[in-house]
Amino acid sequence: MSKKICILPGDGIGPEITAEAVRVLNALHLGFEMETALLGGAAVDAAGDPYPEATRKLAAEADAVLLGAVGGPRWDNLPREKRPEKGLLGIRKHLNLFANLRPAMLYPELANASTLKPEIVSGLDILIVRELTGDIYFGQPRGIESHSGERFGFNTMRYTESEIRRIGRVAFEAARRRHRKLCSVDKMNVLETTQLWRDVMNELAPEYPDVALSHMLVDNAAMQLVRAPKQFDVIVTGNMFGDILSDEASMLTGSIGMLPSASLDENGKGLYEPSHGSAPDISGQGVANPLATILSAALMLRYTFALEDAALAVEGAVKKVLAQGLRTGDIYEPGMIRAGTKQMGDAVLAAL
Repeated sequence: MSKKICILPGDGIGPEITAEAVRVLNALHLGFEMETALLGGAAVDAAGDPYPEATRKLAAEADAVLLGAVGGPRWDNLPREKRPEKGLLGIRKHLNLFANLRPAMLYPELANASTLKPEIVSGLDILIVRELTGDIYFGQPRGIESHSGERFGFNTMRYTESEIRRIGRVAFEAARRRHRKLCSVDKMNVLETTQLWRDVMNELAPEYPDVALSHMLVDNAAMQLVRAPKQFDVIVTGNMFGDILSDEASMLTGSIGMLPSASLDENGKGLYEPSHGSAPDISGQGVANPLATILSAALMLRYTFALEDAALAVEGAVKKVLAQGLRTGDIYEPGMIRAGTKQMGDAVLAAL
């Protein structure tokens, strides 16, 4: 039975890097049906809506979604509801993609690309599980108002017990498949919302006696990721903390251009995208790193389509290309072979 993938190239370097991932998927000859639609700034320009109805329909019908990146300064002055990021938040909410999985793994060939000492990051392999459809990003009420001649802004941080329990189960299951260590990150000493988070995680723990659960305050977690990142295996946290910590973790690996991500619903349907942004400063130059997008396609093969052998083949091809010394500008170091976007894609295809 044919499986459908919705391709959302997005903005900036999105179309360039997505094209390489599509080439890799086609090279596997797995019979995917792929259809392209608009999201983000490109959708605003074409349809006046960052998440237009045609895209909503295609995304809902597809088995999986592959996204490039959205956003850029050219849309920053639009009303907030028209900005590209609203398209990204919109599709996450529409498809109920509540679980964001962001692996941070340091390839041995890139140990020198990290700003941390090799002995600190060598062998790094952690997974951050971020709740994606709740927290302060979606809480109501919110806004900017005036009172007594002064403006004030307000947002609402909130989580329900069922939302925490749902993401907690994903994290415990992920830890069970890895090294059976789970660190839950919160700010329970200040925020009642995250006191509930910690309480629910503790309530879940007896269901997973083979997984060691620990807790850490978010400020300490941010520090520990830099001080001793290999102490972690799986980290689970809320939407806002996860946004910040996963970006921090990405830089431990030398470049955010290397890290994929998966955003999943309760049935395995997912949106797959690189962890980096749209990089408008290098858009159209053919120099962007496509490896995070290609690795995101590998996660799609694993999590949505249960094609583990195909996922391993793609990941193995990326490792082989790095071992051959090819580097895009973000991971380049003297003595390596500087490659552009398409050249890197060509090399992955050859390695496959």
